[in-house]
Amino acid sequence: MALTRRHFLHLGGLAGLIGSLFGLRSFAAATTGTGSTERFEVTLSDAEWRKRLSANQYEVLRHEGTERPYSSPLNNEHRAGVFSCAGCQLALFSSKTKFDSGTGWPSFYQPLDNAVRTRSDSTLGMSRTEVHCRRCGGHLGHVFDDGPPPTGLRYCMNGLALSFKPAAA
Repeated sequence: MALTRRHFLHLGGLAGLIGSLFGLRSFAAATTGTGSTERFEVTLSDAEWRKRLSANQYEVLRHEGTERPYSSPLNNEHRAGVFSCAGCQLALFSSKTKFDSGTGWPSFYQPLDNAVRTRSDSTLGMSRTEVHCRRCGGHLGHVFDDGPPPTGLRYCMNGLALSFKPAAA
C-alpha cells in the first residue's frame, strides 16, 4: 500500500492522541515552541489565555497541539455561517468554502480575506505550511495543496481552534 499525505496526517493525529493520553504536549509544541517574531493585534499573557480558553483549546491555539481526528463537532456543521478564531473571534472561513476532506478535521478551500497567516513547519519529519490567526497568532492547523477547485488548497483546521456562528435567518 502506498502511503499518502493523508496517511501521514492520520499518523500525526494518532501521535497527538497518544501524547495527550500520557499528558504530554504535542510533538509540534515540544519541538517548535510558541515563540514567534510576528506581532499580533491581540496579545495576552499566558495566564489570560488560560483563563479565556479551555485546556484543550489552549493546547491547540497557544502550543500548536492537534486534536484527535473526527473528534470535533464542527466536522458535522453544515449550516450557513462563519467559522471564527476561538481565541479572538476573528472571522476566518465562510461555510461556503467548507468541504469534507475525509481527514477527520474541518477543512476549507479558502480563508476569508486578511484572516490567516502562514509559516513553514518542519515538525513530524515533513515540510508543511502552518496556518495561524493573523490577529492573535493562534495555531489553527495546516494548509495542503490537495484540495478541491477552485483553489486546489485544503485548509485542515483544528475544530478546537474555531467557533461557529450561524448566519442570520
